[in-house]
Amino acid sequence: MAVVAGADAGLRAARRATIVQLRAPATPASELEREAARLVASTRVAVVIGSRCDVALACGAAGVNLPERDISPRDARLLLGDRLVGKSVHSVEAALAAEGDGADYVIFGPVWASASHPGGAPAGIEALARVAAAVRIPVLAIGGVTPARIPECLAAGAAGYAAIGMFE
Repeated sequence: MAVVAGADAGLRAARRATIVQLRAPATPASELEREAARLVASTRVAVVIGSRCDVALACGAAGVNLPERDISPRDARLLLGDRLVGKSVHSVEAALAAEGDGADYVIFGPVWASASHPGGAPAGIEALARVAAAVRIPVLAIGGVTPARIPECLAAGAAGYAAIGMFE
């Protein structure tokens, strides 16, 4: 999954990613919807919108990815129906709660130190393995993921990875 802040970056990332998350929390809803609509219309790759169910519906996105402190996947599902609902998590407990609330997948991290979240303590590959073992839904690793670290993420049980810098 590529995590991007705009349609142009999303289109570049869609050449290599299987899912693109448009994440722009400081962008006004009307501008985010325009960017999202352009991205959705211009790629065959699934697009999920960070934290904005309303924008996901308005632009025809595949779904939404919710930050850990956002609404529950169950509440998002009431709005989105069968669309994808993912949840970013930082612990086994949060991953289990997201799964119990109906999330389709979780993004866990940061696994390693990450330039996009400076100062955040990395959880480590062992924590990723514990999360992957605890839930039945797919777990994507995020935070400091590089091409060289992808095999380590997969060996720890992750179904895949999400990245910002790798797709810029």
